[in-house]
Amino acid sequence: MSDKNKMTSNTQEILVKVEGLSKKFCKELKTSLWYGVKDLVSGVRGSSEERELRPKEFWAVKDINFELRRGECLGLIGHNGAGKSTLLKILNGLINPDAGKVTIKGRVGALIELGAGFNPILSGRENIYNNGAILGFSRKEIDSKLEEIIAFAELEEFIDMPVQHYSSGMKVRLGFAVAAQMEPDVLIIDEVLAVGDLGFILKCFKTIDTILPHTAVIFVSHNMPMVSRICNQVILMERGENKFQGEDVSRGIDYYYNTFLTSEDSNVVYTDNSLELIDASVKGVTPINNVYSVKWGETVVLNFNIKNFSLTKAPYISLAVYDKEQRAVAEIYPEGQQLNKIVIDEEISFSFVLKNIYLSKGIYHITFNASEKAAFNVNYKIHKAITLKIDHEKQMWTPFLLDSEVINRIK
Repeated sequence: MSDKNKMTSNTQEILVKVEGLSKKFCKELKTSLWYGVKDLVSGVRGSSEERELRPKEFWAVKDINFELRRGECLGLIGHNGAGKSTLLKILNGLINPDAGKVTIKGRVGALIELGAGFNPILSGRENIYNNGAILGFSRKEIDSKLEEIIAFAELEEFIDMPVQHYSSGMKVRLGFAVAAQMEPDVLIIDEVLAVGDLGFILKCFKTIDTILPHTAVIFVSHNMPMVSRICNQVILMERGENKFQGEDVSRGIDYYYNTFLTSEDSNVVYTDNSLELIDASVKGVTPINNVYSVKWGETVVLNFNIKNFSLTKAPYISLAVYDKEQRAVAEIYPEGQQLNKIVIDEEISFSFVLKNIYLSKGIYHITFNASEKAAFNVNYKIHKAITLKIDHEKQMWTPFLLDSEVINRIK
């Protein structure tokens, strides 16, 4: 078989197979202990009774199915309590399922909880050997990787210090270094990467890019840019169940954000009591649950009405656009504003034209700022003055979708 054919074969190799996986927990300790004793006595493990909920029980994971091949990265997303971490613990063999089957081929490297798998009284070096042994590596194999692991974790000065004295970031660096540098067949990563600094996160991404062709990766995160960056398929979990599954990662992320879409009110973050925003709207658009839907690339007019309490001169109005994760993606300083004299206790209207909105499909919040002049002496600031929903047939998850066309086609 040629090298090319070998690579194709390896890429299609199924490393993780999950079939009908379910796990239930009890909300009350006393009842849980009673159920445990009852199950042991009656020997019901594996029977149909395990698929039925008893009083005070709930499904942490329910009927999850997927296959993961070498070269694939599965993103598990969902709000806290959706069942992601429970699923990972089952995959890593830390807890047993109540129903279903997990088949994993090869070595598994897992970074599930901060500091998990480390003995706090042992040094970083000793923990590397312990974790390597658990993964099935000989001491000689660990010796050959030791310096790479220490260098990757950037812990040269502290490698012989007890892990209990490590910071959160140091534990994450050591955990990821051991899990990734040992070149596992399956790499499981929970939300712990959120603890690392930017430099280390970028290094982790580079490492994942390097090992992914030969590894299956399961990645859990609330950081959707990270998910869209490294995952080629996604499962959205809610109350233990699979609500979306597929290779369209952008669509999965969109569904995830829609679970958080509410009609919550805007909130004032600063005021000197000189004015108040009393109304904000999009011209010609009827809101649904306080959300204004507009098409990608359209030009829209934003209308604002304020009540002036004490200003004698019109304030300078500026706007900021935030995405669903409350990251600033754009600032707007409308030109041609006339800061003329105004009358106290009167209402004033402002209208601003936003030309060719090329924001990607999704939800965006507009912050309204009123100040003496641009970025100077703020009088009033309110978040979510207007919420926009940009519509587009393409499921993209990047801040902008730029307009483009082909002008020279290669034949």
